[in-house]
Amino acid sequence: MSDNHALQQAPQDTRTDVLLIDDSITDLQLLMQMMTLRDLRISVALDGSRGYQQAVLLRPGLVLLDVHMPVMDGFATCRRLKANPLTRDIPVIFLTGANDLRERLEGFAAGGVDYIGKPFEDLEVLARVGVHLHRASSSPELAISPLTSDEAGDKSTEDSALFAAAQKVLRDTVANPPDLERLARLLGTNRRRLNEVFQALSGQPVFGWLREERLRLAYTLVSKSNTSFSKIGDMLGYSTQSNFTKAFRSRYGFTPSKVRHQLTGQWQADDS
Repeated sequence: MSDNHALQQAPQDTRTDVLLIDDSITDLQLLMQMMTLRDLRISVALDGSRGYQQAVLLRPGLVLLDVHMPVMDGFATCRRLKANPLTRDIPVIFLTGANDLRERLEGFAAGGVDYIGKPFEDLEVLARVGVHLHRASSSPELAISPLTSDEAGDKSTEDSALFAAAQKVLRDTVANPPDLERLARLLGTNRRRLNEVFQALSGQPVFGWLREERLRLAYTLVSKSNTSFSKIGDMLGYSTQSNFTKAFRSRYGFTPSKVRHQLTGQWQADDS
């Protein structure tokens, strides 16, 4: 076999260093120009849904993700990326023109590692990209070959990632969860699909799962802590201690006081 033929048969390196996800063509063009200064291999997506799919397929070293996009915004995209085992270790830098502390905190809570403000400053963009690419390059979790399109599109993987992302949001907001419509928006999906995924993977609709999760957490707190029952009820979103005690007894057959006394020898009145 000739050297030229061997070169033709050699697999091409299709790895992407940076995935840019932004619905602004102007901003994408600016970022692409900056990335070429560092000789970085880039891929581009114009919305969060396609960006998520490309991240699963390509598993880039870094994602630059616009916050404000229609349908599936940056926060929803990031939550989905962080819930998928194939993409959860990819660092995400948010792009935003807002200087809102609450928005930045929401981004960090969703799993972002950094923010880059708009309008872009070349030196800042390249510096932040360089730092996070260097960190990612030393992570063994990212040293994985890109997937085939069939593997990336596996429905069971997608459903599991959506399920995990929704579970995290609900656990983080267990005392005051979003309604189903808002939860779906937070994850870039719709109410029907979300309930179908929960039904398939847990055997319950979304808020049926949440009700069981609250009671599971309640049992752990009752049996393994000295936290007062009124405090536990507040932490888990029950309007009164009486409602908490009633739900707990209905699920486990005993009051919180009875369970704590049996397991720890401590007694606390239910006041119900």
